[in-house]
Amino acid sequence: MSVIDDLLAHNRAYVASHGHRELATAPQLQLAVLTCMDSRLDLFGALGLSLGEAHLIRNAGGLATDDVVRSLLLSQRLLGTRTVMVIHHTRCGLESFDEHELAAEIEASLGERPPFRLGAFDDVDEDVRATMDTLSASPFVDGTEIRGFVFNVDDGDLREIVSRKTS
Repeated sequence: MSVIDDLLAHNRAYVASHGHRELATAPQLQLAVLTCMDSRLDLFGALGLSLGEAHLIRNAGGLATDDVVRSLLLSQRLLGTRTVMVIHHTRCGLESFDEHELAAEIEASLGERPPFRLGAFDDVDEDVRATMDTLSASPFVDGTEIRGFVFNVDDGDLREIVSRKTS
């Protein structure tokens, strides 16, 4: 049995115990969270969120890419989110490589350099600030409240990062 087959079996059990419920499309807390795809981040547990309360937007590093800005624009314009929470984390894989070296390796292997930034960084606090700055500067993101945090993957603690605008 493959991992996907195991997950499908879990899904059948979930559906049997879940029951039918219709949640509103708009998130109840009017909150969008931009975070990393890291499998150690259980934001529902760590933040006390329930289904239907927030949009979670995840990518490698929690970067403010064009697609993230697109997602936030739609989240805010169509579904009423007003608050953006940026959550990066300790011991991130993006801290462990050199951007230019990896891009060169990829180009040597595939014959083409990635057309996008890979997102390497060496200071997680500064990376959170840069993400908040990018979102705040975008004309497509309503900057009513954008706050940034670092999640400690070892103990689940959130540490707030003060933006350059408020420091």
